[in-house]
Amino acid sequence: MTTTPQTTAHEKARAFSAGFEMISRFDAATRQGLADDNILLSLYNLCEQLGIQDKLLHLDSNITITTGFDTGKNAPTADTIGLVLSSNQDEPITLASITANGNREPLIIDRMQPSAFIIGTLDSGNEIIAIDDPLADVVKLAYYLIADNVTLLVSLDKRLFNSMVSHFAEVYPVTIFTTLDQKDKVCKPFKGENVKAVITSDRNVLEHLEYGNLSYRDILTLADTTILDLQAEIWGTPEPLANDPSKPTPYPIDAFAGLLQHVVKAVAHYTQAPTAIAGQCVLGALAHMGQRFIDAPMGNGHMPTSLILITEGESGSGKSQTMGLTHFKIREYEKQLYADYLIELSSWENNKASLKGKELADFLEQSPKPQNPKTMFKEATIEPILDKFIDGSISNASWTTDEAAQFFNGHTMKGDTAGNALSSLTTLYSDGEVSRLRSQKSAYATPHTDAYNVRMTLLLQGQRVILEPALADPVMNGQGFLARALIACPEDLRGKRIWNDEKRNNDSPYDNPYLIDYWARCQSLLDPSPANLPNDTIGAPKRIKMQWADNQTKQVFTDFKQAIEDRQAQGQPLEYLKAYASRMAENASRIASLMAFFEGRKAITTDDIKRAFMLVEYSTGERLRYLDATPTGEQNDSEKLSSWLVEKARGKNPPILNRTDAYNGAPKPMRKNNKILQSELDNLESMGHIRQSNDGKKKIIEINPNLYK
Repeated sequence: MTTTPQTTAHEKARAFSAGFEMISRFDAATRQGLADDNILLSLYNLCEQLGIQDKLLHLDSNITITTGFDTGKNAPTADTIGLVLSSNQDEPITLASITANGNREPLIIDRMQPSAFIIGTLDSGNEIIAIDDPLADVVKLAYYLIADNVTLLVSLDKRLFNSMVSHFAEVYPVTIFTTLDQKDKVCKPFKGENVKAVITSDRNVLEHLEYGNLSYRDILTLADTTILDLQAEIWGTPEPLANDPSKPTPYPIDAFAGLLQHVVKAVAHYTQAPTAIAGQCVLGALAHMGQRFIDAPMGNGHMPTSLILITEGESGSGKSQTMGLTHFKIREYEKQLYADYLIELSSWENNKASLKGKELADFLEQSPKPQNPKTMFKEATIEPILDKFIDGSISNASWTTDEAAQFFNGHTMKGDTAGNALSSLTTLYSDGEVSRLRSQKSAYATPHTDAYNVRMTLLLQGQRVILEPALADPVMNGQGFLARALIACPEDLRGKRIWNDEKRNNDSPYDNPYLIDYWARCQSLLDPSPANLPNDTIGAPKRIKMQWADNQTKQVFTDFKQAIEDRQAQGQPLEYLKAYASRMAENASRIASLMAFFEGRKAITTDDIKRAFMLVEYSTGERLRYLDATPTGEQNDSEKLSSWLVEKARGKNPPILNRTDAYNGAPKPMRKNNKILQSELDNLESMGHIRQSNDGKKKIIEINPNLYK
């Protein structure tokens, strides 16, 4: 008979009664009777020290097996030592027969019932460790660990180890030991169970204790020791249910793949800036380069791949250094273009200087004055940049600065001109068009009023004192400028950085292989060979129309878009952020297109779009920190229900509740309201707090064990 959680109380009682009757037939072993076996004698002395010496018996006859496939057979147990094996209730239920000096493998009388030889006391105050080592190692381990409030569960047959661990984990948290090379094999059977794995690198725990001269507590703190909670392993970390403006949203580094992920990590490492700042700067660099050559798919058409990126970072947080690495090749390229321009301008001025009259007129008609090729602006105002688009001197640009005050607090953004300027920028972002009409009597009169097929990216980084008022500004929100922005407000790392590490100080980013490869790729994108240009580059810019790799990719994109649409409904998280939410899919398409472009592809894959939406969702989380955050101290309905479920299931192993209990006892407005309750349960499940399932005819709610940490 196998004892399982479903075994009836009658069956358990019968098993205990049979085991107790068998065990009570034999006398306790004596020290004299074990004198010829050093291992058993050491075990006896240990058990005597713990007051459990009655767990070693002298078996003076064979035992008739009464359960399982061998029922009716006689086990050869005469003149052996019996170790009393107990259940998870510490009830003696069977025996293991041990021969002196290990002449035979231990013989378990009843293999159908999970049991263990328990060294110590089953007490919630003790750490309960399960092992299946040879008896000699068991005794050594026990002597080392006895002072650490440890109880050992010993499986004397490796084939019964898993069932023993699972049986005891129904009642107590159980610890198991393994090494790194055996981690998957040992841990896999217990995922989701109340089991903790102590994983050491090459030496096992006993080897650390014997040869490393370490205590058990020392082993747990070693840098190469990992402690894995297997019950929480299959759950993951529950997502936050409320928007806490003081707590940054975790940055999704996995949104970047391949070389770009290495670059983001490397930039964050060398600058000691938050990963979010590095990620935003990489996106800004991709957009500056890519908007010149590609357009992103949207609906039945295409749109620019320009981005608006707004990043919070205090003075000294690493913004400038980060841009220095991500835009290194862009700045070098700009410097070279400017140097060439100065040479060309000087030559033009010299040729012009000696001409007069008709010769001068002919020269000016045939040789227009060279235009400054600058496309990346740090200190500027909006109007001159728009003018450069209209007069045709540039068709692609970016405003890339770590002093966002120049944008948000500049003359154009003050007073009556702010609305017009923002309207121009949103049109430029969405449609790639600029329209600007000047008085023909002014000093800046020009017959040119419009520019088409032009692009502009904004990478604006600034301090909270600058960004916080801007993010709440009704004009910037009302004009749709902020709705198009990707926002990051990461944790301030000042005070946590390390500057005096010798290895770090001798490690140069300019020797980093990932950054070297990144810069080489940037160079090839900034100055591509003619064969790689998207059609004829003479005249108006012509860009590659990026495509979905297949119908499945397009379907994944539209599924994400639909999910965003659903979250704008009444009572949903994006109800009051509709303008922003409506642009999330557009930004995802732009980001996915830029990532594919960087890798030299003309088609967007399913993986591209999934990763792009990770960045869009991150930005949405950050935006919600400034808008529609839950008032301090007040829980929303999801938080109330999650807290109630956690407390209601506290102490249960595993933490499970009947749905009926939630229906009858949950906080208002969920209590006895199936529609609201189910909506909140579904939300908690999507955020990783619970799982809903069936146990026979009952509906049950499983609570994420990580919520108890």
